[in-house]
Amino acid sequence: MSLLQLRQQLQEKRVNTPVKVAVAHGDGIGPEIMAATLRILDAAGANLEPEFIDLGEKVYLSGNTSGIDAGAWDAIGESKVIFKAPITTPQGKGYKSLNVTLRKSLGLFANVRPVEAFSPYIHTNFPDMNVVIIRENEEDLYAGIEHRQTQDVYQCLKLITRPGSERIIRYAFEYARAYGRKKVTCMVKDNIMKITDGLFHQVFDEIAPEYPEIESETQIIDIGSARLAANPENYDVIVTANLYGDIISDIAAEIGGSVGMCGSANIGKNVAMFEAIHGSAPDIAGKGVANPSGLINAAVAMLAHIGQTSVADKVKNAWLRTLEQGYHTADIFQEGISKELVGTQEFADYLIFNLGGAPKKLPKSTLEHGTGKIHIPDYVRRPQQKELVGVDVFIDWEGSDPDEIGDALANIEVYKLKLKMITNRGVKVYPKGLKETYCTDHWRCRFVGLDAHINRREPDYASIDFEQVVALLSKLYDLGFDVIKTENLYEFDGKRGFSLGQGE
Repeated sequence: MSLLQLRQQLQEKRVNTPVKVAVAHGDGIGPEIMAATLRILDAAGANLEPEFIDLGEKVYLSGNTSGIDAGAWDAIGESKVIFKAPITTPQGKGYKSLNVTLRKSLGLFANVRPVEAFSPYIHTNFPDMNVVIIRENEEDLYAGIEHRQTQDVYQCLKLITRPGSERIIRYAFEYARAYGRKKVTCMVKDNIMKITDGLFHQVFDEIAPEYPEIESETQIIDIGSARLAANPENYDVIVTANLYGDIISDIAAEIGGSVGMCGSANIGKNVAMFEAIHGSAPDIAGKGVANPSGLINAAVAMLAHIGQTSVADKVKNAWLRTLEQGYHTADIFQEGISKELVGTQEFADYLIFNLGGAPKKLPKSTLEHGTGKIHIPDYVRRPQQKELVGVDVFIDWEGSDPDEIGDALANIEVYKLKLKMITNRGVKVYPKGLKETYCTDHWRCRFVGLDAHINRREPDYASIDFEQVVALLSKLYDLGFDVIKTENLYEFDGKRGFSLGQGE
């Protein structure tokens, strides 16, 4: 046997070997739409080996507060692909979102939500809309690190990392290249959050030049969201952080016609999860009326991900043809447009009948013509010189006069540290604050080295030792101040790694 023949034989074996997929039927309408979708995939010739796992409500109520058991984790670890119907998280009793658990535990860093208009078959005011929202999936405020610090003040930490930003932004450009998209838009709020969102913007500007054939732009998230809602046809691929992406992906789905039509892909370096973006809809469960389209579109993305793009196109084109023919479930039924009101399994029957066909008016699916796999390199950390230059001490103090606490702290004599300013809810109130500024019981007190030049427009901070911070905290304790938190102030390669106070 020649080397060429051997390679061909190995390739045929790979193509003919079923791909293992961990399949969860879910809760509410989940079992109904999953049954319909699996029938479609089987009829289309998808080469899958499903392993059924239990996730969600039944597992929660068995006493497992994570919603997933060891057997499911083993199946996911073996298959590396999850196909999941919507699940229900019981209210109360400390249950955590299983979706968040899966995304973060498995490193599913990219949430990909394509939103297309299917006018006039699905009502929308934007018939030319075709946008993909790529949302960072693991960090930001969704790290879920929250604290109650005083009687009045609660805190949620926003975590943005360089590796997380590099990974999701590069994925957006790689996705655009692979699927023939022409533009990537970055949405941030770095006019306010200059360090966290500023990093995301900076990384976008670093990576964009590596893809010269793709147009790039950055917009502030508030006006960007408004423009997306008003003129979605002006967008192609949008990349953004976790919270912003969660919001604008639902905005896009709604103005596109229906949240119930959209599938979602959650992509990691080793594992991927595919699901509909809607919930488990327990109010219509068991009635046979649910629209399986969101899960069908998730299945199309899954097939493309595992290399079965011809089957993906076959399913998507049959789905488009079924929409054109007017066989619609109740959520998208329109008098004068729809031909027949159908249930979940009837919709699947018509789609199966249309396999091998193509839409007459809607754009045909051409995933098979993609240009290759998406490649995300491993993160390489760049060494930087880190230098401690001060400390923010957060104090729970019930007084209302900033000068009172400010003068008391300014008179503290402690090892080479001095008070620079005090802020309340981010606004400078000492020295020389405004009496109109409303103050809570949460005071951020910034201490810097005695040798710091703090009167310049961009202060020059002096290096300090951690022992100075410890001595300061000990002194504050002795004086009866309630220190609830500290944040060390660092410079990295001589650049400030902390924000200035408003008015500082």
